[in-house]
Amino acid sequence: MSTVTGPARTAGRPAALARTLVVVVIGSIMAVLDVTIVNVALHPLATVFDAPLATVQWVATGYTLALCAVIPVAAWAMGRFGAKRTYLTALALFTGGSAVAALSSGIETLVLFRVVQGLGGGLLVPVGMAMVIRAADREHMGRAMAVLGVPVLIGPVSGPILGGWLIDAASWHWIFLVNLPVGAVALVLAARLLPSDETRPARRLDVPGLLMLSPGLALLIYGLTTGGAHGDFTPQGALPPIVAGLLLIAGFVARGLTTRHPLLQLRLFRDRTFAAGIATMVLFPAGYFGSMLLTPMYYQTTRGLTATESGLLGVPLAVAVGTSMQIATRRIDRVSPRLMVVSGIVVAALGLSLFGLQLGPGTPYWRLCAAMLVMGAGVGMVMMPVNTTATRTLAPDDVPSGSTTINIVSQIGTSIGTALMSVVLASNMADAASQRQQAAAFQHTYWWAVTFLALASVPALFLPRRRRSPGPSTAAPVSATAVRTR
Repeated sequence: MSTVTGPARTAGRPAALARTLVVVVIGSIMAVLDVTIVNVALHPLATVFDAPLATVQWVATGYTLALCAVIPVAAWAMGRFGAKRTYLTALALFTGGSAVAALSSGIETLVLFRVVQGLGGGLLVPVGMAMVIRAADREHMGRAMAVLGVPVLIGPVSGPILGGWLIDAASWHWIFLVNLPVGAVALVLAARLLPSDETRPARRLDVPGLLMLSPGLALLIYGLTTGGAHGDFTPQGALPPIVAGLLLIAGFVARGLTTRHPLLQLRLFRDRTFAAGIATMVLFPAGYFGSMLLTPMYYQTTRGLTATESGLLGVPLAVAVGTSMQIATRRIDRVSPRLMVVSGIVVAALGLSLFGLQLGPGTPYWRLCAAMLVMGAGVGMVMMPVNTTATRTLAPDDVPSGSTTINIVSQIGTSIGTALMSVVLASNMADAASQRQQAAAFQHTYWWAVTFLALASVPALFLPRRRRSPGPSTAAPVSATAVRTR
């Protein structure tokens, strides 16, 4: 097969990158909006289906478990079928799952169809990220990842408001039907704009590894979610699935270090930058998303606000995160990754500390929003810049495995954080009768989230001190041999 090289290929890369970004951003916006909309709709769904909230919670939990179970397959699927076909399949599963979810006649079928959505959603993010990384040269990786962060700005701001309006003005069916036109557009654009993948030799699927990692992740996330929801990590509660999940993941790691064709390339952890990025993306999401669980609960339980009102108070944080992320990720091509990320962690921890210190039954909302603005500015300096730095020097063949691994550890960190915050809050709220006592319970729990944010600064110190200057051939794809011999 002939390959285009030199100036012609270099000139075509910006156009190919732009087309890829258009498709991936549309698909990501659909997925992010869906999650935020459904979270707002859980209480109304409990009323519609006359089901307890613990059962309706599986609408979100089933999606998460399916997402975690399918993410490990992303790297193999891209190698076996090509990134374009895999992404089209993910879009079709997500859009089709949305359509049948809207037609659900009971809570059981709705949970089942949410699982179908999760199978598509689990592939959208790692495959989309891998396609963008492959299309971008290292010199402009930060700008490309900044565009990829647009859904993070749009989703948290628009999702809760759109979800509340759809339920109030129309019906619960529309929280899923709204995905259909977006999914249709994404499918058409993906079929037309994404480049066809080059023919590659069939890659063998590591079936034993898959049978350990996917169930292991599902059991771990299930145990953490269940334990967090019920405040029970005893042997009779969530401990057995957590232990079983950890054992399966440990078995996967042992196999991945010895087999010739592992499901994920664990040798990437030998690279200090990649390993530091992975560790940061476990601890920081644990603190950040754990705190995001607490904030609406504080507004609704202690301050007596409605879901819509608490969602509107979260807009400043989402805007700050999205704006800061756009600036920071574009600047990561020119500044020290270590300095930016560590500074972002410090700012985020400071903002969350200011929020926690002020908590009370009558704290002015503008002061709480101001603290969240500070936190959001720091968060935007961490999440996407870490992803960009960790994957910048990966060989093209390692990109699918690298992006998949980052998504897995981020999901694990998020689950650990939300579960721990739920348990700590439940314990502190047990004897809290007055509003002041409830505020104190939230305040104590927030310090756990601040601790996770602060701990993330330790691995972040091992990120590159300065931006690695790309060589003169940066415009062309970096060869695997070149990267591995540096």
